[in-house]
Amino acid sequence: MLRLLREPRWLGYLALAIAFALVCCFLGWWQWDRREQALAAIDRLESNYDRAPVAVTDALPALDTFDVDQQWTPVLLEGEYLVEEQLLLRGRWREGEVGFDVITPFRTLDGTVFLVDRGWIDQAEGAEQPITAPATPEGRTTVVARLRPNEGRIAGRGAPEGQIASVDLPSIAADLGAPTYTGAYGLLVTEGGEVPTDVAVAVRPVLDEGPHLSYSLQWYVFALGGFAALVWAMRDARRGETVPVERPPRKRRSDADVEDDILDRR
Repeated sequence: MLRLLREPRWLGYLALAIAFALVCCFLGWWQWDRREQALAAIDRLESNYDRAPVAVTDALPALDTFDVDQQWTPVLLEGEYLVEEQLLLRGRWREGEVGFDVITPFRTLDGTVFLVDRGWIDQAEGAEQPITAPATPEGRTTVVARLRPNEGRIAGRGAPEGQIASVDLPSIAADLGAPTYTGAYGLLVTEGGEVPTDVAVAVRPVLDEGPHLSYSLQWYVFALGGFAALVWAMRDARRGETVPVERPPRKRRSDADVEDDILDRR
């Protein structure tokens, strides 16, 4: 059967099977990597979400530093909200409804500013404004928030005055004109020791690893299937070459037939 590989046609089929297997293996590795990322995200949530709050200066020693493994870590801040600089983060969904997240700068006692997502507020029907104005507390208070990474800018999406399309920390910091944390912001847990009632604070997300493991195994099976199809085709071709050609049975001539041939020749 291997002698078929001397023929250009079968060499082409082999090259095609190898290319197909390489593509399948790449896709299988990609699905496996996505599973690893999902498992890491679950581990970060389980490890950090219910930890005791730490001072924001301990968690983020520099304004632009943030490690992905710090996600969901609760931090403690003391200072006051800059209510006049408050922004509405548009297009945020909660329980099937679209609304706004209230993004409020919080100036700590050392003068640095930390962005706090206080929570979600419903959008007025037919209008790009919230149903009610958020009642952000004024004056000195204590805030506990969970760290989230900078979202960055979303290309092609704008927002009206006083609203933003994403939590792009460097852009917000530039508008504030004050030393501001640009590596991470926080999802509000409590302010002044209480959960606010004017907004719906973020709830614990439900994470799962998804179907990436089964998808990964399927792609590796597909890779083997390409070679199996090639072997089957080669065996089928080889079988066609070795099947003997059946000849029609030779009819035995009688003495009368021989005598007739002699008479015909006279």
